[in-house]
Amino acid sequence: MGKPETITLVMLPSGRRGQVPVGSNLLEAARQLGVELESICAGRQTCGKCQVIVEVGAFAKHGITSAEDHLSPAEEAEHACCRQQGIEGRRLACAARITGDLVISVPEESQARKQIVAKAATERVIEVQPAVRKVYVEVAPSGLDEGRSDWSRLRQALQEQWGLGDLEIELSALRELQPALRLGRQALTVSVWHDRSVLRVQPGYAEQICGLAIDIGSTTVVAHLCDLRTGAVLSTQSAMNPQVRYGEDLMSRVSYAMTEPQGTERMHRAILRTLNELAAAAAEAAGIQVDDILDAVIVGNPVMHHLLLGIDPVELGGAPFTLAVSEALDLRAGEAGLHLNPAARLHILPCIAGHVGADHVAALVAEAPQAQDEVALLIDVGTNAELSLGGRQRMACASSPTGPAFEGAQISHGQRAAPGAIERVRIDPETLEPRWRVIGEESWIDAGAPAVLPEAARATGICGSGIIEVVAEMFLAGILTADGRFSERATGRSERVRAQPGGRVSEYVLVDAERTATGRPIVVTQNDVRAIQLAKGALYAGARLLMKELQVEQVDRILLAGAFGSFIDPLHAMVLGMIPDCDLARVHPVGNAAGDGARIALLSIQQRREAIRLAGWVEHVQTATAVDFQDEFVAAMALPHARDSFPHLRGHLPADQAGAGGRPRARRRQSHHEETRQA
Repeated sequence: MGKPETITLVMLPSGRRGQVPVGSNLLEAARQLGVELESICAGRQTCGKCQVIVEVGAFAKHGITSAEDHLSPAEEAEHACCRQQGIEGRRLACAARITGDLVISVPEESQARKQIVAKAATERVIEVQPAVRKVYVEVAPSGLDEGRSDWSRLRQALQEQWGLGDLEIELSALRELQPALRLGRQALTVSVWHDRSVLRVQPGYAEQICGLAIDIGSTTVVAHLCDLRTGAVLSTQSAMNPQVRYGEDLMSRVSYAMTEPQGTERMHRAILRTLNELAAAAAEAAGIQVDDILDAVIVGNPVMHHLLLGIDPVELGGAPFTLAVSEALDLRAGEAGLHLNPAARLHILPCIAGHVGADHVAALVAEAPQAQDEVALLIDVGTNAELSLGGRQRMACASSPTGPAFEGAQISHGQRAAPGAIERVRIDPETLEPRWRVIGEESWIDAGAPAVLPEAARATGICGSGIIEVVAEMFLAGILTADGRFSERATGRSERVRAQPGGRVSEYVLVDAERTATGRPIVVTQNDVRAIQLAKGALYAGARLLMKELQVEQVDRILLAGAFGSFIDPLHAMVLGMIPDCDLARVHPVGNAAGDGARIALLSIQQRREAIRLAGWVEHVQTATAVDFQDEFVAAMALPHARDSFPHLRGHLPADQAGAGGRPRARRRQSHHEETRQA
């Protein structure tokens, strides 16, 4: 049996994957997959910008084993450049040739098209009552005739001037005490945690006191640096979660922890390194010192929660999905591995169940559906969707294993959100000709427009919001039938609907080769449609189980949380059958609700108590063991659904599909250009 002529190349964090010829230059191969690396020296091995990291090990998800010797050995010129640039341990893509299957990570500084991490803080009304506060005191001077210590006199001043008794003092603060008294001439600003422990003493009057709110997502991490006195957001920093290299979805990371002896420790160290880099970057951007950060709140799903704490997540990989700890935690930040003030504290919000974590509790704190009389459905869409349904009287939650398809993984031309990724799609129902918009470009691109496009407008792939829209648009245009198959009738209507080798209709050409960054067409295949059906079917089935549990027939309001949820078009999500029927005007993207909830908990001890209450009050529905889940899942595979009606889609669904499953007959769709203009 001869050697293979092509190998599999997987590029992280973009998630791009493809076959490239053996012996290909890695820089050129990456560009063929639409992954642009910085390269100033035109491959002369002098600039050191095209750095890559070879990920080593078996990657069951991709069906390959990646090894360092699957690249040609580094020669002296490459070694010299790496030494000069201080990047030992990395390879230069321009100098390496591919000899075997590879998984490659591209550091952020080497990415020509940076990942888009859309997790900015939103405007919210927060009653500021932080766990750490500052008080100004004047301490009585020491006399020769008394033997009281400086700490004794400070403790007395705090009791007399602020009513703070039974205080402890951190060792780092104790070391600061005498110099601060001397410099402040017996006047001090004292930082106190929960009115129980002195964390810091500063000479004289000092206002600045900061905290860090962090949301650890499976794909992205965001940190909000806040002024604990005013509640203002001083800086927001974000990054890709470095654990992506060990698995794009949660179960892949659990599997990595199970199969690799050092798997848990590697992922633990990787996330701590990123958190400390974000903290340092946030402090620098705000013009403060990391030492000024005295409190932190962290949220994340249960797997991220355990990996942050260095806990093996293996028990979360199978029933009964037992957490090592679900309660809220108050820790010393330094003991957890965070490089903040030596005495800084860390609060981790509670989890609800094995796959409903502190991030979802934070989203509930931020959106507060439990404080409303109406029935609201809160969905945090990610590789593992977390849902809560209910209102003031009762609320239930669940998780659904949607997988990474909504984020562009498992899609033939899928990728994460980055400049050049297709994020919006419209298909003319008469001609089947598409229009699309890429991240980084405001204008829509028409398939019939001249092929000469600016480099920034050339498509590199399809991100999550784009794949949802293109599948929904293919259904609305009649390219797909209600069961998700390509319609045989579509083949004669356009050359864009074509058969793959073997003759079966199985792909739609979204972007012609001359309009892409790779020089190859971007297509949507039958397998891509199936991946989206599986993901949306799991999501919808989870929502239906919650509706059955609460005996609810109609949802009053739907909240789409998370960075990805913020970019989902409600109409296309409902046409696809991702979400139950609801007034489209009452389907709202709410941004990074988990990050906002972490920020609220950072600024309010009352909301920390509310988070603890919610974690115990919300009822958990286990989808993995629910007897109705499979039935609901199968029905939800259809577009939009096999039996549920969607009266709010009246006027949008194609007439030949609208009658099935109790769905309403459609009125004439708006013209293609009317829809595009509204979008």
